[in-house]
Parts: sequence; structure tokens; C-alpha cells
Amino acid sequence: MPRDLNLLILTTDMHRSSRFVTRRMRHTSHPLAAIALTMLWAPAALEAQVASSTSTRELALGVSYAHSVDPRGPWNVHVIRIDLRRADIELRPVRAFQQLQGRERPTEMVRRSSSAKEQILAAINADFFDIGTGENENNQILDGEWWKGLKVTDSPFDTYDNAHVQFAMDGARQPYIDRFILDGNVWNRGVMIPLMTVNARPGGRYEGTTLYTPRFGAQTPGSSASPGVPRSADPDAARDTTIAIAEAQLLSVGHRGDTLLYLRRGTVLATSGSTIPSNGAVLSAYGPRAKELQSMSEGDTVRVLLATLPRLEHGATPTTLIGGWPRILRDGVNVAADAATTEGTISRNAEVRHPRTAIGYSKDRKTVWLFVVDGRSASSVGMTLVELADQMRKLGAWQAMNFDGGGSTTMVIDGKVVNTPTDPTGEREVGNALLVVKHEPIPYLPPAPAPSP
Repeated sequence: MPRDLNLLILTTDMHRSSRFVTRRMRHTSHPLAAIALTMLWAPAALEAQVASSTSTRELALGVSYAHSVDPRGPWNVHVIRIDLRRADIELRPVRAFQQLQGRERPTEMVRRSSSAKEQILAAINADFFDIGTGENENNQILDGEWWKGLKVTDSPFDTYDNAHVQFAMDGARQPYIDRFILDGNVWNRGVMIPLMTVNARPGGRYEGTTLYTPRFGAQTPGSSASPGVPRSADPDAARDTTIAIAEAQLLSVGHRGDTLLYLRRGTVLATSGSTIPSNGAVLSAYGPRAKELQSMSEGDTVRVLLATLPRLEHGATPTTLIGGWPRILRDGVNVAADAATTEGTISRNAEVRHPRTAIGYSKDRKTVWLFVVDGRSASSVGMTLVELADQMRKLGAWQAMNFDGGGSTTMVIDGKVVNTPTDPTGEREVGNALLVVKHEPIPYLPPAPAPSP
């Protein structure tokens, strides 16, 4: 129904209600009764006074963009609605410069990712990141490849160490929101070694095992990097030399589902700082786990399982995994107020109005919403996490989570920023972004005619 017609009906209903109340008041002697009757139509009048204005346009079949100005905040809101049933539409995470570390503006990520066969319709900023290195704080899977795997978040701001909420998708385009952790194991000659991290130093003080892939860089961390010391601590702290260490180079020979297959090559080193082969990885262990690596022989087959806990439905493997903080909707219920308990959020982030970026999906998992609200200005004050969850629920989201916000909050449509970032320099360089990609249809080529006999 057109918005102007809605307004006409609302105005007519208010006029009728007003006449009804006026007639009733003439025959009511008690003043409290008159007040009660007046309150019957007062909320409608108030709603009319604060009604927001919204403009909507279609970006492609199955993808729409809406911009709303709501004086009740006031709030300046931008929403992208995506129909996941469209096979030509993809939600794709992208890293700054396609590296594990670094920062890049979302508009540059869009420009770099565009091609003749793929149109980037829109983008939003995504996970929290280290402002110095640009490294994202949570698990990362891009196009089915583990870029970073953790048991707990890298965030230095939690009130206690825990796993933050993340957004995942599987190969069947089913979305998930949960607090996923890396479930990794290494097998060699019937012996299983628990894998603590991928492309990140383990946090255990006494022992740990890590898989370093070429995404990490040219070398594993040097001997100055102490096992068990989090990334946010002094990277030059001297390693405890009484703890044994071992590193083994692996040559990639393929994969089966979520299991990577390698061959052991070269000498197992008793020091860190190994060269990471471009066609393989380095398995690094310290403490008692180092002996298990040292027992590996040249040419051994090494199997590495990389999965998530909890598992995805029907044994699916994630093709996408990106983090945020915290969950704000669970099964249609606003759980943002519990975030300090469940995910260790800090009050100045969760309970104060800020610019926000969020993602959510519908109960039937067929629709995804990307949400941005501006903040820190007279025209748009931003939202608390509780307010953000309320807005996502009104859109129709059943599950939802918060992404990085504040000066990072950015939405890009057709290659241009449509919201108002709060940094003095404008659009902020961030660690990663989530793109809405439209694939060009593959032209139908009729089969070649059979050759004449």
C-alpha cells in the first residue's frame, strides 16, 4: 500500500476517533473518564507526529536498500535486505588487501573485488580488529579456507576471556549465528594431537599446537614470541627457553571435506621462525606436544581436521565465518542486555548510544538484513545494543549480532558510502568487510550438433 494512502487512512481514523471521543465527553460527567477516553486516540496522534520517512530502491532482483530518518532517536538508518533464495546473489567476506593483517577502506575493498563477471552491489564493515595491525579478533573462513582459527577471541577489551559470536554460512547458503570455536586435530600414525589455533599463537602457558599457513606470512613467529603470551602483550618478550619447541614443514597434497592432507617434509626443527612453504604449512608445537612432532618421520601422511564447535547442521562445513560482538537476538528474543554476562562486553560499548553495524536473518533463514545506524551527531544519536536488537526484530530478524561500530560503521552502495562515518577523516580503514555480490548469469550454450555419419 502506498505510504500516502496509509497516511490518509491514519488521518481519517484519527478524525473519526476524535469525533467519537468528543461526543462521549459531552455525556460523561466524571473528569477521569474523559481523560481515559482521550488516551484512546492520543498514541495514534503521537505516532503520526514522530513517523519516520523512508525511501527504498532495488539494487538487483532479491536485493533492496532502504534509508530511513526517524525523529524518535533521532536515527539515520540504512538497511539492505537480501533474498538468499537468489542463486546469483552472494554474501562474501573480504579481508583488507587479501592479507591476514592490514587495514583498507570498504570502498577500496569493493573496487578491488569488482570484475566484469561480478558486480558488488553493497558492503558493510564487519569484525572488530587490532587498530595497529588490522588483524581481526575472531575466527575467519573465506571461501571455505581457514584464515584464522581460535578457541577464544583475540579481543583485549573483554571483561573475561571467551568466544565471541560469529556469522557463518554453509555451501547450501544456510546462515548461522553462534559462538563458534575451532575444533582442530592432527593425526599421524594413529596418534591424535589437539590443534589449538590456526595462524595465531596459542594461549596456553604450558603446551600448544598451531598450524601456520601461507596466509600468516613467510615465517612462523620467531623465538622472541613467547608461547602462551596473547597477541596484545609485548611481542618481543623473551620466550621461556626451558619449554621445548618443535616445528615441522608440511607439503599439501589435497583435502577431503574438512580434513587437510599433508606429507611431512624436511627436518623437524627445535626452534621457531620456520619458513612457511607456499604449497603447504608449518605445524608448530611447544611443551610436551613438541615430542609428538619430533617423532614424525620424513614422508609421513599428516591429516589435519579443521571444524567448528558447535557443528553446522547435517554435517555441513562452513564456507564463510566472520566475527562480531555480541549476539543481540536469539530465536526472536532480545538478549542484548545479557551481553555483559554471556560475552564480557564493556558498558561504554554496549550501554551507550553509538553508530552501529549489525547482521541478522529471518526465522525461515531465507532473508538476511544488513543494518547501519549513524551516531554521535544531532541528526542521529546512535543506538544502544538493546535498541539495536529491537530495530532488528522489527525488520523481521530472528537471529542477529552486532559488528564493529563507532567510527568503523560504514555502508557502501554502488561503490559509494551512503551513511555518515564519524571519523574526522571520513571513511575508516578497517580489517574486513562483508560484500553483497551479484554474479552475471552464465549464458546457455546449446550442445554442438552431432557429426554427420
